[in-house]
Amino acid sequence: MEQFNYFWGPGIMFSLFPIIFLFVFGYIVYTIIKNIQTNMHNNKQPIIPVEAKITSKRYDVTRRPHHRTDDMHYHTSRTLYYVTFELTNGERMEFQVPSGEFGMLAEGDVGTLNFQGTRFISFTR
Repeated sequence: MEQFNYFWGPGIMFSLFPIIFLFVFGYIVYTIIKNIQTNMHNNKQPIIPVEAKITSKRYDVTRRPHHRTDDMHYHTSRTLYYVTFELTNGERMEFQVPSGEFGMLAEGDVGTLNFQGTRFISFTR
C-alpha cells in the first residue's frame, strides 16, 4: 500500500492557508490601526502657518492589472501628489496634497503654508 505524503499533498494547504490568511489579515489590521493613530496625532496638533517656498513637485502612480474570466484586461490606477516646501529657516517638508491643489501650485511659488502635524492644510501665495 502506498503511503500518502502529507507535506506535498492536501495537508500542505491546510497548513499554509491559515498562516497566509493570518499574515494578510494581520497586515490589514496593522495598516488600519497605524492610519488611525496618525490621524489622531495630527488632530491633536495645532495648525501652523509658516512662510515657505515650493521647491519641487512629484507624483506617484500605482497601476494594478485585473483579469476577468472573459479575457478582458483592465487596469485601475491611483495617483498621489506630493509637494516639497522650503521654510525660511532652510528646513524642507514634503506633504501629500490633493490633486486640485497640486495643479494650482508651481515650483518657486512663495506664500504661507498651513499644516497640522504631517497633514497639508493649504498654501496661499
